[in-house]
Amino acid sequence: MQRALPAVSGSVFVLTDEILQMGFAAAAASPRKRIILPVHRSDESVVQRMLNFMQPGTYIQPHRHPQQHAIETIQVLRGAMDFLVFSPDGDVIQRHRLQSDSLGLIDIEPGVWHGMVVLEPNTVILEIKRGPYDANADKFFAPWAPPEGRPEAEAYLTQLTSV
Repeated sequence: MQRALPAVSGSVFVLTDEILQMGFAAAAASPRKRIILPVHRSDESVVQRMLNFMQPGTYIQPHRHPQQHAIETIQVLRGAMDFLVFSPDGDVIQRHRLQSDSLGLIDIEPGVWHGMVVLEPNTVILEIKRGPYDANADKFFAPWAPPEGRPEAEAYLTQLTSV
């Protein structure tokens, strides 16, 4: 299953309407209902930048980034989502509505349990994190939340949407 589109190339990247439409179509066609477009040119980049194209119904298992340098900044460029912050036991302790028609930006420090609920079709966010990317150490998934792809994940997402 494709999780990301090929990374952009060249010394300059410009986000165009054609790129947005391509990303929205790829997210809609994905069984995950989301897809990433890496804007950084390699996993070794010191600053990781990516566009995450998402559709309602995508399930992003709550997680945290444990590395001390793992600051994460998210800006909603189109659409809307709820950014959820969890206690270590899995209770929603903060809910932040982020939308493109207002100041839809959030920045979190390492170790914060978080997740997202996409509210509008064709939502796209810009994510910025410090690199380099290490798939084995980038994130820890919450043990109290069902893994992506499990039957109980849909019911859990519905619960998060209604909290």
